[in-house]
Amino acid sequence: MTDAISHRLIAIDDADDERVAGFRDIRERDLVGRRGRFVAEGSVVLRMLAQSERFEAEQILVLDSRVAGIADLLAAFDEHTPIMVCGRPVIDRIAGFPMHRGVLAIGRTRSPDSLAELVRGLDETALVLVCSGIANHDNLGSLFRNAAAFAADFICLDGQCCDPLYRKSIRVSVGTALTMPYMRGGRVEDILAALGSAGFDILALSPSGGTTTADYRPGRRTALVVGTEGDGLAPTLLARLTTMRVGQSDRLDSLNVSMAAGIALHAVATAMGRI
Repeated sequence: MTDAISHRLIAIDDADDERVAGFRDIRERDLVGRRGRFVAEGSVVLRMLAQSERFEAEQILVLDSRVAGIADLLAAFDEHTPIMVCGRPVIDRIAGFPMHRGVLAIGRTRSPDSLAELVRGLDETALVLVCSGIANHDNLGSLFRNAAAFAADFICLDGQCCDPLYRKSIRVSVGTALTMPYMRGGRVEDILAALGSAGFDILALSPSGGTTTADYRPGRRTALVVGTEGDGLAPTLLARLTTMRVGQSDRLDSLNVSMAAGIALHAVATAMGRI
């Protein structure tokens, strides 16, 4: 272990130590909504937090046997970020369950960018994912992961979407919820109007779409819109937009929203020459 890390480590011997109160019983609760704080779990997510421009680590808790293996990662955080270390029995008591990953952090949100600011920062060619009414944390995490994998520039979430900073969403996204630019709030109609004014072709994904992913030819700026699983996008919204579907066999009428979005994003990004 490097000297740069060893002198920063704070030993925790008691699960009731108030310095680790934020990590206590994380299975039963989530920090989202509490002054912009959230829980990051595992070294992969911690690495994404270290790379993030929008979020920062407030404090880190690590199993003593994991420290040496992630010393370089820990060194990437601000020197004033507390790095607390404890043994297996203590970290399990703190977390409230067997903490196999042995790496936790309390993250904190910096001031988010607005939709107008994000759009102004985009290149003349851009790909945006718009999500409406996504209430399942697994699906939302997967949507972030797919958007990052297939070169989307940012994600717009309407006010009916769940928060991507829930612990499960962050974990399923493999940390991309912390590095992928996004905004959340408002009506999907207003989001689409703003993107349309910025020169985006608006494309809605639906099982009854008028064209397939194989046939669609995107413009220089494209926004792909997906809706909640089951109900999907409102018929009144679909009637106003160009629609696209994922070609599939007739043995099933639809796909999971994150899988369908991944296929569509791959097709659009490929046609745009982004991947």
